[in-house]
Amino acid sequence: MSILQILAPFDGWCGTLDEVPDPVFAGRMLGDGVAIDPTGGILVAPCAGEIVTLPASAHAVSIRTAQGIDVLVHVGVDTVQLGGRGFEARVRPGASVRAGDELIRFDLDVVARGAKSLMTPILVTSMDGLRLQQRRAPGLVSSGEVLFEIAASTTTPRAVDPPNREAAAGHTLIVTLRHGLHARPAALLAQRAKAFGAQATLRAHGRTANARSVVAIMALGVRQGDELSIQASGADAPQSVASLVAGIQEALRMESAAGHGAAEGTAPDSSKTAPTTAPRSLAAAGVPSGVIAVAGVAVGRATRIERREIAVAEHGADSGRERAELEQARVNVRMRLERVAATGGATRREIIAAHLEFLDDPQVNEAAHEFIAAGKSAGFAWRTAIRRSISALQALEDSRLRERVDDLLDVESHVLLALAGEARPMNIPLPERAVLVADDLLPSELTALDRQRLVAICLSGGGATSHVAILAAAMDIPMLVGLGSGIRDIADGATVIVDADAGTLQTAPAAAAIEQARAAVESRLMSRAKTLAEAQIECRALDGTRVEVFANLGNVTDAAAAVVHGAEGCGLLRTEFLFIDRETAPTEAEQLAAYQDIAAALGPRPMILRLMDVGGDKPLRYLPLPAEENPALGLRGVRTALAHPDLMRTQLRAALRVQPAGNVRLLIPMITDAAEILAVRSVIDELKAEIGIADRIELGAMIETPAAALMASGLIREVDFLSIGSNDLTQYTLAMDRGHPELAGRTDALHPAVLKLVAAAAGAGAAAGKMVAVCGGVAADRLAVPLLLGLGVRELSVVPAAVPAIKRQIRSLRINDCRELALRCLDLASPGEVRAQAAEMLGPLGDMR
Repeated sequence: MSILQILAPFDGWCGTLDEVPDPVFAGRMLGDGVAIDPTGGILVAPCAGEIVTLPASAHAVSIRTAQGIDVLVHVGVDTVQLGGRGFEARVRPGASVRAGDELIRFDLDVVARGAKSLMTPILVTSMDGLRLQQRRAPGLVSSGEVLFEIAASTTTPRAVDPPNREAAAGHTLIVTLRHGLHARPAALLAQRAKAFGAQATLRAHGRTANARSVVAIMALGVRQGDELSIQASGADAPQSVASLVAGIQEALRMESAAGHGAAEGTAPDSSKTAPTTAPRSLAAAGVPSGVIAVAGVAVGRATRIERREIAVAEHGADSGRERAELEQARVNVRMRLERVAATGGATRREIIAAHLEFLDDPQVNEAAHEFIAAGKSAGFAWRTAIRRSISALQALEDSRLRERVDDLLDVESHVLLALAGEARPMNIPLPERAVLVADDLLPSELTALDRQRLVAICLSGGGATSHVAILAAAMDIPMLVGLGSGIRDIADGATVIVDADAGTLQTAPAAAAIEQARAAVESRLMSRAKTLAEAQIECRALDGTRVEVFANLGNVTDAAAAVVHGAEGCGLLRTEFLFIDRETAPTEAEQLAAYQDIAAALGPRPMILRLMDVGGDKPLRYLPLPAEENPALGLRGVRTALAHPDLMRTQLRAALRVQPAGNVRLLIPMITDAAEILAVRSVIDELKAEIGIADRIELGAMIETPAAALMASGLIREVDFLSIGSNDLTQYTLAMDRGHPELAGRTDALHPAVLKLVAAAAGAGAAAGKMVAVCGGVAADRLAVPLLLGLGVRELSVVPAAVPAIKRQIRSLRINDCRELALRCLDLASPGEVRAQAAEMLGPLGDMR
């Protein structure tokens, strides 16, 4: 019996989905239906219902009927690339429409020139319990004529698990992330969901996503200002929901830190220009214009690399064997990616972490297993599952989410190569001074290129916020994207000039232009070399006052970078990287090896090792912690360590065995009273006796709460130094959650109340003759540096790349001037007034830019 009739949305030639030149549609990955090659430019509703999705580009629309059936009309193939050019939406999402109502108008000529094909799929996107019947035969069709009917399936539907009635919890919030739930926050949420047994889902725009699936979360298309509902059922449902809410707040803090350089242990690299997605106009003939992904200038030879298509057989043998082969391939890829991550910098680690999430994504893997069960090979099943997810992302209007397609393609190729017994090359040869010219580039391809020979990247497509662009920025490689298909005509080996400051690519430069560009490149290299050379010299203010500039580290690669950039030591080694995102606690041997490698990279420089700062918003899968209404005020930092002494003892034993012993100092997080210090000190003394260590180990306390700052004169008697964590100190002082959507912008570390607490801690240090440092994000804030020095801070710890600029600024400052500024600012009424005073001072006295 027919449930619903689907009508033609416009005039044209009706055909089958097999005629659509796209494997996602032709392969029925998004659903079943028919296709029409349109002869008219007015798209009307094929049925009655509610407009569920209609992106700003207006190239596609989906309708949900009264029966809950979703029908998608996608005008042409690759039309999302037009960015709305030639399309005009006539309705808005949420509107109720009748069959035949006008939804979209489009210019056939404009769309035909810019699209791969005009063949338009009309699909039922979820066929569970449904089947199509009475499909229209190929031929001419007029708008409003019946294309097919939807009927109830005659097959027995899959049994649905009964609802879990043990416990249920939910929370609804407004997403305030500037870029919505893109890859990074999606990965954060998926990781948190996996830490609990509860079944958690996210719902937005009338769609529901498995909270453990990065792909499903991104496919929700959640943007800033959207309402998001979090639901969970199971024994630990309340904890799961609370953790997911905390994940949103953590993502907001990370976003705020990235935008303002205020995350603890992070700061913007002032030597690089942030990517801009504003397209440049065409400068002149032979000078294509693109989007700046990484600023810079380069002269080199156009070089192409070829990516071969990986062939896979469609049909498989035994389904059990195919599943086993796919699982083994995924295991091999995971091991390989983890090895690469272990030897890469922070940026590469973050990107590989995202790839590992895609590799283990439950939605992708469940789809692949379904295809295998249907008789497909492991390779075909994996590719089809990935391409289904890619299609879902490409249909979104958010460019940042669409740019994650390259990451999925990268993961797809890794697994397909592993199935074939191969692996992506770790080293791809290049000629000297190569300017890579390509349509696109995958992250793993970039990391395999010879960095010493690669001088720039030029892509016909791509995005300024893609992971490959982020990697290029970390590698300091000038990069232009969106240059258009014309760059395919550049001869291999031709000399080109990449001006990624102006957004242009000179494909046929004159000899004089080449010499001028080479001179510009040489000047930049000399300036950079001078800055790095000066950074190797110990740091003193203009009046000779000694100020140490250390680096915040997370692994051995960071340590190597710190040495290159002139850091005088490690002011904060975040040891959480050894404890999170794993199923068991790290062993003593594992920790010792990691700490020793970092100490070796630092050479004779001191290393301040912070004990594990976990709990709160950093849950551990192997450490069940009780659900807390406010994790920030619960078991975290030293409280977690003292509550689980076995973890603390294992870490301390590893830290105490690092050589040379005199270079290692220990730092206790989240201290509020001297009793906590004495408890840790007692364990250290006990372990020293067990190991046979006679040397004294320096011990410090972090000042992260008002209590610690106010008690600093007492605390410092029990330790050798203090280190101020400005981020937590700020939020606890102002009683403002850094993750709160309406308050995050007001959690400014230069608030006079926070500065008074910094002054109290620094004063206690000066009275005791002991060092007081700042390792929070404010240490890299150019307006904060003179204030901190004026208050008595004599050590700043920042990310490695910021060290040269911080040293340069300090050398331009006189401590007496800084002290006068700080005293004035303590009596001001707001952080805005403080920043204005600091900016006024820095005018004549220097700047870190």
